[in-house]
Amino acid sequence: MNDWYERSMKALALNGLAERSQQSYTRMVRMLVDFYGKTPDLITEEELQEYFLHRKTVTRWSGAYMRICYCAVKFFFVNVLERKWHTFDYLRAKREQKLPAVLSLEEVRRVLTCIHIPHYHAFLSTVYSCGLRLEEALSLEVSDIDGDRMMIHVHRGKGTKDRYVPLPHPTLAILRKHWLSHRNPRLIFPAPGRDRQGAPKAVIPMPKGSVQEAMRNAKNAARIHKRGVSVHTLRHSYATHLLEAGVNLRVIQRYLGHSNIETTLVYLHLTQKGHEDAAQIINQLMEDIGHGNN
Repeated sequence: MNDWYERSMKALALNGLAERSQQSYTRMVRMLVDFYGKTPDLITEEELQEYFLHRKTVTRWSGAYMRICYCAVKFFFVNVLERKWHTFDYLRAKREQKLPAVLSLEEVRRVLTCIHIPHYHAFLSTVYSCGLRLEEALSLEVSDIDGDRMMIHVHRGKGTKDRYVPLPHPTLAILRKHWLSHRNPRLIFPAPGRDRQGAPKAVIPMPKGSVQEAMRNAKNAARIHKRGVSVHTLRHSYATHLLEAGVNLRVIQRYLGHSNIETTLVYLHLTQKGHEDAAQIINQLMEDIGHGNN
């Protein structure tokens, strides 16, 4: 399998997929190989169909997970093994219409107040106030912070797309204070190390798992019982709060780094502000019509 693994990784890299996508695609192919216990070149199209049905009806993978599975396996078999099978022409996984969790402004304040370890507080404050993805924030470097223009240059965004996002003055102050605590020459959020003394010379960011655990602990301490709250919830909350404050949806799309406006439109479903405004306008119109008939 090592030969196929190396060829797969090379093809994924040449295709320009992000590192996380490369890892996800490779993991899906490994799961297929482990399921049948033989190298992928020996797997038939019929066996592949049976595998997909098993994952869908027996393992009961979600629509999102099945989409990753389809894309990963199709990419491997088409581009590495050069199998032009008809099965790949009709694979579909139904998209789940689940809305993400969103915190109110007060809930965000409560969560951040419950984070007492300084580097976690600085990190999660930055995630919320700049609408960053977890990996984007972890990858921030000193050179990405433009204090003169009050912007953050996101170099390592999803899909390897660069963008600029506004940097609030309070967040800049938080980042400066945090950086002075470790003075790492490159990383904003370096790994502290087991003894918490390794940050100045660290060459890798803080572990993702430790940040996620800090968020979970803060959520529980803040007595927030909403389901699905995670670090990414801060990004959803950022977008929703901007929308409620009257920021144009196209501007929010640019700040979030969404390629498609349809992705950003989901935030219309997470706020009542537009509905309330519409209801008030309709009520006023009906009152005006009623007065006109008198």
